[in-house]
Amino acid sequence: MRAVTFINFLSAVWVSLGQDLRRHNIEDFYTPYMLTAGFASGLFTLLLAVTLGRRKRASWILNLVLSGLLALLLAYALFAYEEIREHPQNWVSLALTAAFTGALLLGRREFYAKGDRSNPALATAVAAVGLLVTSLVAALLVGAANTAPLSAESSFLARWKYGVMRLITLAPDDRAYAAITTPGWVDVVINVMSMLLLLAVLFAAFRSRRAVDPISEEDEERLRALLARQGDRDSLGYFALRREKSVIWSPTGKAAVTYRVVGGVSLASGDPIGDPEAWPGAIDPWLAEARKHGWVPAVMGASEEAGQIYARHGLDALELGDEAIVETAEFTLEGRAMRTVRQAFNRVKRAGYTVRIRRHADIPADEMAELVRRADDWRDGATERGFSMALGRLGDPADGQCVMLECTDGNGDLRALLSFVPWGPKGLSLDLMRRDRDSENGLMEFMVIELLERSKEIGVTQVSLNFAMFRSVFERGSRLGAGPVLRMWRSLLSFFSRWWQIESLYRANAKYRPIWEPRFMLFEKSSDLLRIGVAAGRAEGFLEAPGLPKWLHRRHLETRR
Repeated sequence: MRAVTFINFLSAVWVSLGQDLRRHNIEDFYTPYMLTAGFASGLFTLLLAVTLGRRKRASWILNLVLSGLLALLLAYALFAYEEIREHPQNWVSLALTAAFTGALLLGRREFYAKGDRSNPALATAVAAVGLLVTSLVAALLVGAANTAPLSAESSFLARWKYGVMRLITLAPDDRAYAAITTPGWVDVVINVMSMLLLLAVLFAAFRSRRAVDPISEEDEERLRALLARQGDRDSLGYFALRREKSVIWSPTGKAAVTYRVVGGVSLASGDPIGDPEAWPGAIDPWLAEARKHGWVPAVMGASEEAGQIYARHGLDALELGDEAIVETAEFTLEGRAMRTVRQAFNRVKRAGYTVRIRRHADIPADEMAELVRRADDWRDGATERGFSMALGRLGDPADGQCVMLECTDGNGDLRALLSFVPWGPKGLSLDLMRRDRDSENGLMEFMVIELLERSKEIGVTQVSLNFAMFRSVFERGSRLGAGPVLRMWRSLLSFFSRWWQIESLYRANAKYRPIWEPRFMLFEKSSDLLRIGVAAGRAEGFLEAPGLPKWLHRRHLETRR
C-alpha cells in the first residue's frame, strides 16, 4: 500500500506516468489494486496504508473486501473476454491483486486493533450530514456557474441531483444532464469535496478507541496506598492521581501505570507507581492494551531508572530536559552567586509582602473556595494547562496534604498563590502558580524562597520546581567552544521561547542553584515522534485539535443510544 501510495502521488506530478496509468484504467486495461493517478487517490491509499500499519481490524476488512472483489472481477474478465487476455499487464494486475488479498488472509491475525464501538454510528452520521451539505454546496455552485439557458431541466432539483451524482461517481453521465453546462473548475471543486468527504468518513470509521474507564474511587485509594509506601521515589508520582487518567495494574497489585489516550496515543507520565520490581508487570499489560486498540505507546517525563526498564520492553528514550530539585538544607541566599536573587527577595519583602504557608487540610472550606476563585481569575486563558506535572484540580478534600502558599501585600490583599503536591513524606512538587498581574515583579521567586527558608515548619527537606525543557542545550550552547550545531539548536529554541517560555523557565529555575534531574520521553518508533508531540501538546493544554460539531461527538451519540 505504501508503494501504491508513492506511485499515485508520483503520477500526479509526472504527467506522462499519470497519462499511462489513466489509460490503463479504461477500455481493456486494468491496474493492480488501488493503483490510479492523482493526489486524491494518493491520499486515500495513504490513509489505508497508515491504518493497516496500525493493525486496524476495520481497515483489514475494508481492504479484504475491495481487493477480493477486484481480484474476482479481473479473473472473470480475463477468462471471459479474449481481448482482455491479450494484454500481459492485466495478468500482472491480477497476480498482484490476488497476492495482496492472499497476504491479508494469511496475516489476518496480525490485524487485531479494535476501533471504538461508536465508530459505525459516527461514520454514518458524518456520511449522511456530509453528503447533504456538500451536495447543497455543489448545487449552489452549479447554479451560479451554469452557462446553459434556464429551463425546467436545470431546476434546483436537477442541479442537486447532478451534484450528488458527481459526488458519488466523480463523473456522471452528461447526457442525463444536457441542460447543465459548467466550467471545469466547478467539477474539480465538487470532486475535491467528494474526496474530502470520503476521507472524513474513513477517518471516523477507523478512529481508535479512547479510554472510557477513568480512575475509579477504588483505584485512587489503591494508588494513594502505593504512594504512601513508595511515593518518595518519583516527584511526579502524585500527579498520577489526575482523574481523567486510566490505570493498569500489575498482577500483584504492587505497581501501576497511569495514562491518558489523546489522539490515538496512550500517553503515560512520570514513572510507574509502586515497587520498581513490579513495574514490568504493569508495563507489559499497558503495552498490550495499546497494541490491542492500535494506540501509540509513549511516556512523558520518565526518570532514568524508569527509562531503563521501559527500554527493556522495546521503547527508545529521548531526553526532554531536566527537573529542578532543591535540597532545602543546602539552600542559602548568601554568597556572590546569589546576589541578584537576594536583592530581588529583599526588594519584595521591603514592599510589605508576606507569605502564609498551610496544608490544604488546615484551610477552612470558605477560604479555600475563595482561593480557588482567585486562582481561576488569574489563570492565563480559559484552558487549564498541565498533564505530566499538574494535578488539574485545586481545593479537593482528598488532597489535604498539599501545601498552599498565599502571598499578601502590605494592605493584606491576596496577590499570588502557589500550590505544591506531596512528594513522599518529606518532599513537595510544584503544581500551580498564579498571581495578580498588577503585583510586584519577582513575587513568585519571593514565595519560593520563603518556602525553602521556612521548610522546617512543615517538615519538608526537598522541593521539585518547574521542568526545564532542553536545559542542557541552553547551558552547553552558551559555553565557550560550543559547536555550530549546538549553537544553531540553541538559537532555534531561543526563537520559540518567545511564545512557549522554554528558555525563561530554565533561567527561572537556575537561579535557585538546584540539582538537575534528567527526564525522558519514551517511544516505540521514531516515525511516531510528531504524533506523540502533538498528543503531548494537547494533553498539556498547549494545542487544541479541531473536531466534529458537538452534536456529532461520539459521547453525544453514545448518550443518545
